[in-house]
Amino acid sequence: MESFLRAQSPIDLHLHSALSDGTDSPTGVVREAHSHGVRTMALTDHDTTGGWAEAEAACRELAMTFVPGAEISVSGGPGVGGMHLLAYLFDPVEPNLAATMLDLRDGRPDRIKTIVMNLQADFEISLDDVMAEADGAPPQRPHIASVLVANGYALSVDDAFANILNPDGKYYIPTTRKPSILAAIRLINAAGGVAIIAHPTGRSGGVMPLKNLELLLDAGLAGFELDHRENAANPAGLERLREYARDYDLIVTGSSDYHGSRKKNRPGENTTAPHMLERIIERATGREPTYPIAT
Repeated sequence: MESFLRAQSPIDLHLHSALSDGTDSPTGVVREAHSHGVRTMALTDHDTTGGWAEAEAACRELAMTFVPGAEISVSGGPGVGGMHLLAYLFDPVEPNLAATMLDLRDGRPDRIKTIVMNLQADFEISLDDVMAEADGAPPQRPHIASVLVANGYALSVDDAFANILNPDGKYYIPTTRKPSILAAIRLINAAGGVAIIAHPTGRSGGVMPLKNLELLLDAGLAGFELDHRENAANPAGLERLREYARDYDLIVTGSSDYHGSRKKNRPGENTTAPHMLERIIERATGREPTYPIAT
């Protein structure tokens, strides 16, 4: 508790850099968060810890608290719309989780190439443009969405996802290398981390049955990211998850899911309560946050 009190509010626990599908460098993400008033932040790039050191250094310079994290891609979650897990304060060199994240990154280029080939039947889009948009990061669907926007086929990245790249559309190719959500939760816990389901109501609607929640909790799930702009699209699902969080005393987080210029989300637009971050820190055994140096 004493160390936790060194973390400051506001607290934003979900931001992305250009090492995954954001547009800012890790340093740029930190500076943007600071300019919006955020004082404790987590860098949660997709399936990589590559930006931790740079973001941590930038947080030190601005007297911010840094919470190491990642957003892990998962498949087939029971009753969950958004297929991502936020992992906090895990050991980045724990071999099983590190190997899983590497496998996820290695599988992206072939998948993106196939999606682009599918799109080329109806849209003028090239793989070279997508790779240029990724700018050295593993290519992902948001990079395709940005090219579709630039070429005039969508009004925004969100519009491209909703109307062209959605999982029910003919261009979509699933990721075959994703671990199941239950396996990923166990991997995160084994690495000393804390697993939170990202934007769990998703865009697809639906309400999570209690039996599915119990499976997730048995695997070691710690909680849900409920204060997130995407959850507003499914109010019934969100209310059910809030009920579960109260009934089972789960950790509840809030965050921006900042991606730079690729999305409208701004740092600090949703935040996490200090006592919830305290619970994450108390539960984790893999890493600790980096706090500002006391003066």
